[in-house]
Amino acid sequence: MRHPKKQGPALAVRGVLALAVCLANAALHANAAAASSSSKAAGAGEWTMFRGDPALTGVAGGTVPDQPALLWNFKTGGEVKSSAVIGGGNVFIGSNDGQVYALDFASGRKVWAFKAGSAVLAPPLLADGTVFVGTSEGIFYAIDAKSGQPLWKHETEGKIAASASIASSRNGPLRVLAGSYDFKLYCWAASNGSAAWTYETGNYINGSCAVADGRTVFGGCDALLHVLSLADGRKIKEIDAGAYIAASVALAGDRAYFGHYENEFLCVDIQSGAVAWRYHDLDFPYMAAAAVTADRVIFGGFDKVMHCLQRSNGTNLWKFPTRGKIESSPVVAGGHVIFGSDDGTVYMLALENGKELWSYDLGQPVASSPAVAAAKIVMGCDDGSVYCFGQKSN
Repeated sequence: MRHPKKQGPALAVRGVLALAVCLANAALHANAAAASSSSKAAGAGEWTMFRGDPALTGVAGGTVPDQPALLWNFKTGGEVKSSAVIGGGNVFIGSNDGQVYALDFASGRKVWAFKAGSAVLAPPLLADGTVFVGTSEGIFYAIDAKSGQPLWKHETEGKIAASASIASSRNGPLRVLAGSYDFKLYCWAASNGSAAWTYETGNYINGSCAVADGRTVFGGCDALLHVLSLADGRKIKEIDAGAYIAASVALAGDRAYFGHYENEFLCVDIQSGAVAWRYHDLDFPYMAAAAVTADRVIFGGFDKVMHCLQRSNGTNLWKFPTRGKIESSPVVAGGHVIFGSDDGTVYMLALENGKELWSYDLGQPVASSPAVAAAKIVMGCDDGSVYCFGQKSN
């Protein structure tokens, strides 16, 4: 992996403690009105942002077939750890070959490819006819969704491993948020990339930012849950999580749901700053984001298990074991839970009881998270391909 661009001595020293953790494991749209949404499911026809909605709940509109078939696959030149977004009839996804691809959603045919210059681990964000995405070299791009031509870019001083987020109020200008391994969260005007504000944390930012109710919430490798005002980047609150937070945080109401690197999954009350409940099973970290429904929280971990908890109190409802660690963040579509595993398999489980309904062996680890739209599932794989599953037409 390429190192970040030039760093001063102070930055290098501050990053030493987290290097072994976050750097090794980082492989882990909508429109302005959508940003005010809290935890609404993604529309059934599109999936324009990572986790489907600004609050990062991982809940899709509509459902998927009980026994989906492979509809198409597209081969890139490197591992695909990025996750897809879907909109305007196209799929947008990054690859470790240093390119961002636009693929026809119906056929998988390449529409365009943009050369980003270094591995694209981060999922794109699709908003206002623009694809926003960061690279492992720390460059953040705005790309025209129709033509694949660059509109503007910014260089940060560290890797960008996570998806950008929408940061606008209902009536405000469209803005985007992106965190970097240079310890900073950036807020840029979507139209021209001008800086709105920047917020500096104490360590790497590996996950995406959840947005709801005029604030953004994200975890950092400084072991803090950060709560900021969207308007100006002002700190509202910092909550000590006790360990590195490499996962993206999901929001529902005034509670944040996330796992951390020291083997716990937390539910935190944002208003009080208190931990509402903790879940600990085996001594393995949690790197993937959780899916949050009206009454359940579903997430996987390096313990190779998908867990389903009662949202109100953290009581375990079911577990599903796989044969590899889970970095893929699950998506709930109807009564289905969809995710990938390092055992090379895409799984679909019953939300009710965790029973396996369907699986598909891709043969290589699947760190990419599902994008679900129009009753189809799109995922990347370490074999370098993008796969689309759905109902075959007769």
